[in-house]
Amino acid sequence: MAKNDGTASHYGASDIQVLKGLDAVRKRPGMYIGSTSSRGLHHLVFEVVDNSIDEALAGYCDEIAVSILPDESILVEDNGRGIPVDIHPTEKIPGVELAMTVLHAGGKFDKSSYKVSGGLHGVGVSVVNALSEQLKVWIKLDGKEHYMDFARGVTTTKLKVIGRAGAKETGTRVWFKPDPQIFTETVYDFSIIEARLRELSYLNKGVQISLRDERPDHEREETFHAKGGLKEFVAFLNTSKRALHTEILHAEAERDGIGIEVALQYNDGYNENVFSFVNNINTHEGGTHLTGFKAALTSVINRHLDKSSFAKKDKDLKLSGEDVREGLTAVLSVKVPEPQFEGQTKTKLGNSEAESAVKSFMNEWLAAYLEEHPRVANIVLEKALAAARAREAARKARDLTRKKSALDVGNLPGKLADCSLSDPAMCELYLVEGDSAGGSAKQGRDRMFQAILPLRGKILNVERARIDKILSNEEIRTIITAIGTGIKEEFQIENARYHKIIIMTDADVDGAHIRTLLLTFFFRQMQELIEAGMIYIAQPPLFRVAKGKDEYYAYDAAERDEIAKRLGNGDGRASVTIQRYKGLGEMNPPQLWKTTMDPEARTILKVSMHDAVQADQVFQTLMGDDVEPRRVFIEANARFASNLDI
Repeated sequence: MAKNDGTASHYGASDIQVLKGLDAVRKRPGMYIGSTSSRGLHHLVFEVVDNSIDEALAGYCDEIAVSILPDESILVEDNGRGIPVDIHPTEKIPGVELAMTVLHAGGKFDKSSYKVSGGLHGVGVSVVNALSEQLKVWIKLDGKEHYMDFARGVTTTKLKVIGRAGAKETGTRVWFKPDPQIFTETVYDFSIIEARLRELSYLNKGVQISLRDERPDHEREETFHAKGGLKEFVAFLNTSKRALHTEILHAEAERDGIGIEVALQYNDGYNENVFSFVNNINTHEGGTHLTGFKAALTSVINRHLDKSSFAKKDKDLKLSGEDVREGLTAVLSVKVPEPQFEGQTKTKLGNSEAESAVKSFMNEWLAAYLEEHPRVANIVLEKALAAARAREAARKARDLTRKKSALDVGNLPGKLADCSLSDPAMCELYLVEGDSAGGSAKQGRDRMFQAILPLRGKILNVERARIDKILSNEEIRTIITAIGTGIKEEFQIENARYHKIIIMTDADVDGAHIRTLLLTFFFRQMQELIEAGMIYIAQPPLFRVAKGKDEYYAYDAAERDEIAKRLGNGDGRASVTIQRYKGLGEMNPPQLWKTTMDPEARTILKVSMHDAVQADQVFQTLMGDDVEPRRVFIEANARFASNLDI
C-alpha cells in the first residue's frame, strides 16, 4: 500500500470545510454533471473514482477497483486513507456524512490534506449521492469497519461500526445506484468507463486500476497498471501508426510549484494528436499549459532549423506551429495546486503561471534533447519541412474554399440546392450519396430550410492524405465551401451556414464506407462541428411493408418480420408486399420525405465524442494504413454488425 510520510498524513473531519446546500442538485442536475443522459450517468462513476485518484495523488492509494454490477449499480473500492469518520468540530456530524450530504463540503479547498486535486469544487461525491436512488459507503479506519447508507441524498442509516479491520488496513468502498427518476439512460457502457480508467492509469503511473463487468452476457474484466506512465500512453496512442523514431521522448520536472510531465513521438501520418491534462482532468479545450507547450515546440524546432544544414536549402521557409505538429503524438500532464478552470466542466485551464512554467521547461529540455540526439532532430526537421512545403502548395487550393462572408452565396458550388432561409440555426444541409438520391432529396425536401448537396462517389480518405491533397479533392472543396467555416487553423464555427449537417447514404456496405469517410473528414478537419453537436446521420428505412392501402417502414429485418406478421394476421409474409430499398434513389420523393427528411417523423442520430483519445484510435484503426489492427478490430466487433438480411 502506498503511504506518504509528509505533512498531509493527518486527515480528519476538521479538514473538511463547508460552503453549504444540496436540494438544487436534484432540481437542476445538468448544472452539476452536464446532462441526465448517458454522459451524466457515466460522470457519476468518474466523480467517485476521482476521489480515489486524489488519494493516489497524495500518495496514500495504489489500488482502485470499479465494478458494474448486474442491476446497473456501481461499486468503487480503494485502499486510501478512508473518508474521515470523526465528528466535525462545527457541523457536529461525522466527516463522511458531511462529505456525502453537503454540497461544497470537502478536504480540497485548502492544501493541508490534498496538495493537488481534480475535484476542487467539492461537489463530487455529494452530487453522486443526491442523484442516486441509494448509496452505501464502507470505511476501514482505525482498526474498524464503519458503514452508512443514504437514499437520494438523505441519510437513512447513521454511521455505525459493523466489524473490525486490520490495524494498518484503510480504504473506502462506495456503492451507488443511479436514480431512474433523474436519468433518462441507466445502462452503463463498459467501453466509456474503460477508456477513462485506462487514461487514469497512464496519468498515475504505478496505480493499479481494475474494471469488472458482472452483468449477464457482458462478463469481462480489465486491469490497467502503467509503470511507464505517459511513455506507455503515447505508445498506446501510436499503436496503429508507424513511428518515425523508436524512442519516445519523455521528461518530467517541477517548475514554480507546478509538476510537468510530457511524452511525445512522431509518426508518418499527417494528423496532430496532442492531449493535455491538468490534475488528471482531460482539458479538451486546452488552455495556458497547452499554449506554452505549443509555443515552445515551435520556437525550439525553428531555432534548431536555423542551426542545421537544412537552413541553406530552405532559406525563406519558416515553420509554423501546424508544420511542427504534423504527425506528432504527444501527451502533456501538469499538476497545478490551485488550477483556474473555465466553469465546472474543467475543460480549459486559465492559470498564466502554467504557460510560463511549461514553456520554460520545454525550451530547456527539448532544445537539449535535439542537440544530444541529432538523428531524431533530423527526422523531426524533415517531417516539419515536408509539411511546410505542402502547406505552401495547398495555399491556392485553400483560397478556392474561402468565402467572402457567411452570407455571400456567390461562391457556393453549383450542385448545391440551397435553402431559402438565411438563419443558420434554422437550416440543415443533407450530404447525399449519388445524383439519383440527390434528385429525390431535392424534390422531396422542404426548400425553406433544407439544403441538398449530392456527392459523386467516395471522397478522399483524409486519414492518409496531407492538406494539399485534401484541398485538391473537388468533393471535399465543395463540402467546405457549402458549410462555410473553413477548416483546421482557419476554422470559424460562427461562419457555419447550417447548424445541422446530415449525412444521408444508402443502407449498404458502400453507403457505410462513404459515411465513414465523411465522418473521418469531419473528425480530422472540422472536429468543432462534432463537438458542437452539428453532425448527424440520417436513418433511412430498409424495407417498405404494405397490405392494401396500409404501408409501414422497417429499419431492420426483425421489425420487417414483426410488421409483416401483424399485417398478415399471423400468416407471415404471404399476404403482404415487402420492398427492400437497396438505395435511397429507389424511394420516390414523397417516400424519402416521409421516412427520412420530415422533422416530425424522421429518426436522425447525433454524432458525438465521448472521448477524443478513443475516437482518434478508432479512426486511425479503421482508416489508417496498418491492416493488422483493422483486422483485429473487425474480428472483435463483428458480433455487433447489423443483420440486414439482404
